[in-house]
Amino acid sequence: MKTLAIRLEDDLHAQLGVLAQLSELTVTDAIRQAIEQWIEQKRSAPELTTRAQSVLDEIERDAAQRRLAIATLFGETEAAPKTTTETEQTSSRRAQRGKGGEAVADS
Repeated sequence: MKTLAIRLEDDLHAQLGVLAQLSELTVTDAIRQAIEQWIEQKRSAPELTTRAQSVLDEIERDAAQRRLAIATLFGETEAAPKTTTETEQTSSRRAQRGKGGEAVADS
């Protein structure tokens, strides 16, 4: 578990405290619930899904360049970059995973 410190304006903190108390929550629990709801909302946003795929593609390109650099440096062939087909298969496997990373069975 991580600890997060945030700064809030006095009036915003007071409102949060009152709302948490009225909801019979601690301020920490109220903040945690708000963050969980925000993440769930963002998780289903199509523009973020597209952006996430772009970031994953960039990571794959960087990893391929690094593998090639290592292979060139040490003369190893097994460190050679993945082919486009291998990269597509990896992306496809990622897309078939559920929220928790578990494999989803084909229908």
